[in-house]
Amino acid sequence: QLQLVASGGGLVQPGGSLRLSCAAPGFTWNYYAIGWFRQAPGKEREGVSCISRSGGSTNYADSVKGRFTISRDNAKNTVYLQMNSLKPKDTAVYYCAASGGGYGLRPNQYDYWGQGTQVTVSS
Repeated sequence: QLQLVASGGGLVQPGGSLRLSCAAPGFTWNYYAIGWFRQAPGKEREGVSCISRSGGSTNYADSVKGRFTISRDNAKNTVYLQMNSLKPKDTAVYYCAASGGGYGLRPNQYDYWGQGTQVTVSS
């Protein structure tokens, strides 16, 4: 069973930056496409960004384009989400997920989920 560990969340002021990490020690990481999702209180889980197995293809939600960057280091079994110019509306629990098939921004495309890391953007 693939277990994902998301980390890097915290409290940041508007305009600030955070880098989230998603790791899965001990697994063949490049078998999986990886997605980042977020869920704010009272809202549905939404796709933020995703990256293909090789890292050659990425996709972003319109709300984060130009501010967030997804990348992966398959040698370290880790995917990163660099978040810049953060806004209060980015406040949510962020989850990473792995797909053994295709990739995209829909939660039902993913087979395995991490536990989530809280991101709070507030002054």
